[in-house]
Amino acid sequence: QVELVESGGGSVQTGGSLRLSCAASPYTSRIYSMGWFRQAPGKKREGVAGIDKSGNTRYADSVKGRFTISQDNAENTLHLQLNSLQPEDTAMYYCAASSLRLPPTLTVDFYKYWGQGTQVTVSS
Repeated sequence: QVELVESGGGSVQTGGSLRLSCAASPYTSRIYSMGWFRQAPGKKREGVAGIDKSGNTRYADSVKGRFTISQDNAENTLHLQLNSLQPEDTAMYYCAASSLRLPPTLTVDFYKYWGQGTQVTVSS
């Protein structure tokens, strides 16, 4: 089993920045790709960004140029830098991991392991 623990959420004003982190343990060798998802109240969970072991990345169109996904393989930690935040970015953000040896996707079903989420709130 892989455990994922997110941190770094909070409340910011429009245009602000946050950095989310996700610590993975203990069977991290099972992980091939990881991703960030978000879910706003009353909406479906949507993919934000994904990255695989080789460093290939994928982003949702809505966050391209504003969010950056990165990973620290030595520390088994995933990050998401959120810049130029907008009120529509308000959501619970979840970290996810997959053992499938495929390019990163933004599809919920691709990921087997999920964290509990960290809240991001952007006020205007």
